Amino acid sequence: MDLRTFLAQSADWPDMSCLAAFASAWTPMRLSKGAWLAQQEQADTDEFIVLEGCLVSTICDHEGKEVCVGFYAGPCVVTPSIARTRDGLSLVSMTTTTDASLVRIDCERLSNLMISSEPVRNWANGILRDALSDKADREWCLAALGGAERLSWFREAFPGYEDIFVHSLIASYLGISPVTMSRLRASSKKG
Repeated sequence: MDLRTFLAQSADWPDMSCLAAFASAWTPMRLSKGAWLAQQEQADTDEFIVLEGCLVSTICDHEGKEVCVGFYAGPCVVTPSIARTRDGLSLVSMTTTTDASLVRIDCERLSNLMISSEPVRNWANGILRDALSDKADREWCLAALGGAERLSWFREAFPGYEDIFVHSLIASYLGISPVTMSRLRASSKKG
């Protein structure tokens, strides 16, 4: 999908010229499978939209244990910088799981566009609201649901992702072991 078509899905644009001007501010980029989009504790000052391809977002602790905290299957917006960075450094690592086509814009440039353009501001604020809502939904899932219910929630929230992403990453995202994930999947096929 191209950027203009993706942006046009939002009702925030009063006309195509406004949308076209905003789309022209983004820079295209291509990444091969396995490439880093961002690395934890490294500089990260961009916003991203995945037009095609898939990425995962992970956090690694000081002992090297990696936990998946996000999935992106294009076309979609990557969690806004304000929710994934602190003081210009990434709190997460993001890696492509397929070849990917993205666009990027510097956070400061997007902020300036938000100040000068109400449609851009409305679009960006909607993206941030959605990201915060998604984060709250996952936190609720991890706090309130057992393993089988977590998998059911995941399937509803992310239809088809079990066919796209490695099951060990999904298990990590749901806070369950890969063995438990395998058992739950087998059990759900029987029922």
